[in-house]
Amino acid sequence: MNGKPPKSRAPQGRMPQSRTPRPDKRQSSSAVRPKKALGQHFLTDQAVAQAIVATLRSRGPVLEVGPGTGVLTQYLLRDPAVELKVVEIDTESVRYLLEHFPRLAPSLYEADFLRLDLARLFPDSFALIGNFPYNISSQIFFKVLDYRGQIPEVVCMIQKEVAERLAAPPGSKTYGILSVLLQAWYDIEYCFTVGEGAFLPPPKVKSAVIRLTRNGRTSLDCDEELFKTVVKTTFNQRRKTIRNSLKPILATLFPSGRAGSFGSSGSSGLSALPAYIPYLDARPEQLSVEEFVELTRALRGE
Repeated sequence: MNGKPPKSRAPQGRMPQSRTPRPDKRQSSSAVRPKKALGQHFLTDQAVAQAIVATLRSRGPVLEVGPGTGVLTQYLLRDPAVELKVVEIDTESVRYLLEHFPRLAPSLYEADFLRLDLARLFPDSFALIGNFPYNISSQIFFKVLDYRGQIPEVVCMIQKEVAERLAAPPGSKTYGILSVLLQAWYDIEYCFTVGEGAFLPPPKVKSAVIRLTRNGRTSLDCDEELFKTVVKTTFNQRRKTIRNSLKPILATLFPSGRAGSFGSSGSSGLSALPAYIPYLDARPEQLSVEEFVELTRALRGE
């Protein structure tokens, strides 16, 4: 396998002290009405905003997702090494941003991030930062995976439970589909927890800031589409052993009449798996990225 294996870190707890400039006192989220349909909970705690921006290591091109009232934007704009672009779907927020940060005009895109062609906005690599709406955070991460060749770093605030899941190591009860798919390409750090009182309106759950840093892996050394299918299929039936949860995949890979390698000639291939396929008696949360790759390769007879 090419590259270094991904790393993940358990929650670190306290928010780090920030050394970024004092907040712009103009900022007030009351100027924009939070919209439940967009999953908006505006961050109002300036110390938290400073700490999030300080967590970003990358300089050069940076894309902020969902700036809202500009609580992160104000600090990003103060760094001359950051070439900032922002994407915001809410028209009311766009008006607010243009009024308070007129220099954003040529680099502010009123659009749905999930529908954007990021390669057109950035011909080369760029970092991603933002307070991601809880209701679309998973979709954002799948888009990050699509552009992993261009995105070396992501710093974001998401629901605490999701953050813990993404950073979880194999063997953890919270380790799941996105844990494996993201850790295949990124090192994931749980940076700090943010309480409900830092937002307007306050969410019903705690939030957390995580950092994703692209690892050295350039290839999975297996059929990537099959890898994703194996991961999703096994975790969707996580209480079953891999032997049982893989049956739908085997039915596709080895339809009737082609299953001789699984047992006696003419067998369906679903009741007797070949000895060279590993981890059949394990459950998906026990397997690392490397072991899922090994399993995928074995299903292809590699």
